[in-house]
Amino acid sequence: MTVKDGTAHLRALDKDREVYLDGTLIKRVVHHPAFAAACRSAAALYDFQADAANVERMTFETETGRRVNRAWQMPRSYAELVARREAMTAWAELHGGFLGRSPDHLASSIAGQVMGIEVFERHGARFAAALRDYYVYARDNDLYLCYVIVNPQGDRSKDWGEQPSEEMTMRVVDEDSDGVTVRGAKMLGTGSVMAEEVLVANLQPLKPGEERFAISFALPLDARGLKVLSRKSYEASATSAWDNPLSHRFDENDSVVYFDDVKVPWERIFLFGDTDMCRAQFHDTPGHVYQNYQSQIRLVVKLKFLLALGRRIAETIGTVAMAPVREQLGEMASEVAAVEGLLWGMESAGGMAGEYYVPNASMMYAAQVQTQALYPRLVDQVRSLAGGGLIMLPSSVADLENPEIAPLIERTQVSAREGDGAAERMALMKLAWDAVGSEFGGRHTQYEMFYAGAKFVTTAHCFRRYDWAEADRILEGVMASNQGFREE
Repeated sequence: MTVKDGTAHLRALDKDREVYLDGTLIKRVVHHPAFAAACRSAAALYDFQADAANVERMTFETETGRRVNRAWQMPRSYAELVARREAMTAWAELHGGFLGRSPDHLASSIAGQVMGIEVFERHGARFAAALRDYYVYARDNDLYLCYVIVNPQGDRSKDWGEQPSEEMTMRVVDEDSDGVTVRGAKMLGTGSVMAEEVLVANLQPLKPGEERFAISFALPLDARGLKVLSRKSYEASATSAWDNPLSHRFDENDSVVYFDDVKVPWERIFLFGDTDMCRAQFHDTPGHVYQNYQSQIRLVVKLKFLLALGRRIAETIGTVAMAPVREQLGEMASEVAAVEGLLWGMESAGGMAGEYYVPNASMMYAAQVQTQALYPRLVDQVRSLAGGGLIMLPSSVADLENPEIAPLIERTQVSAREGDGAAERMALMKLAWDAVGSEFGGRHTQYEMFYAGAKFVTTAHCFRRYDWAEADRILEGVMASNQGFREE
């Protein structure tokens, strides 16, 4: 069976769009120097799954006879969930966890929402049918989706409808028999330049009176009137894969997506006019659990990358045998192992939701809270292990090609690792700087701290989903057993 490969993905991306960067309209992202390498990195994921050696591990056969990535699979057992995780881990290892919104993220979200299709059916049969049909279409074409489910930050002291500009937050401005017209902005559009379509929804709470903001739909990113307002491209300023090994190819880009009177057909609308349904779309279905379960799979890979990076730095500068350094690395290792344990725990402690197997939500949200604090802490620990080594680097690989200063670099860029010379030390430290010190690295620290929401949001999820009844049962048991001692 045909499995989507990188060539097919690049072909799908090579269409006219409205992407704005540095004041310029970019219509074809595949060939633009600000986005081309990231697009090729996305394509490499599909090439990996299409390799004959990986097809069975990475894909599954649908009831329509197509073979697609396992992220679209709706597991009916613990074993199927684990097989799905192993496929997503293999993908994450290709980018070290630095593609936060790789294709398996949104596939997981859509699949999770369809697992709770009865929630949409209560909202309206046509909306449930639209979501179910879209899932089959997106799955069978193995689409790369991104999403915009947060409103622009704006003035946080005011409601969405009270912002200084009425054009800020995307809302419905017209409706007819063919569909609705929307105008305004959503964010963060992470991965939008590498994706084929965008899911639009509201993860933030809406209240009665804000019905004009209450809509969810999906559209191709080349839809008329859809404008992608890109942040600064780190890829554009990455001089080479050698000097910028991560930002050169893994800058998935974030953006504000502006809908300039975009027409959305009814068959692509999944909810409409119901403010509480915006919450239910994610939280009354397994959608939110599945999309963030995928994030934890990816993040475990990224944490292991940082851990290995810290140890390699210590080996390179000759400090790995020192007791304080081993203590620090051991503490880092324990924290990474604990997060991986939570990942396995959310799988084994999961259960059936109807006919589908769903990871344990309480453990998943616990992992989110822990990793929001852990990621910046690991970044600081890698920085402390490297010390001045990150800022005594030559300017670029071109310095090694200059016969006048190359010998000086060989004398000063010394490695304690057997067989490593100046080039190997430089390559490692360039990698470390890109991961923890560059603008690209800084964005990733900010991303891991806030992609799931502010801390009060993730801790609220933990409070809401924790099994308080079980904890109270233990408390009540101890209190009851103590009653007899008081009566003696």
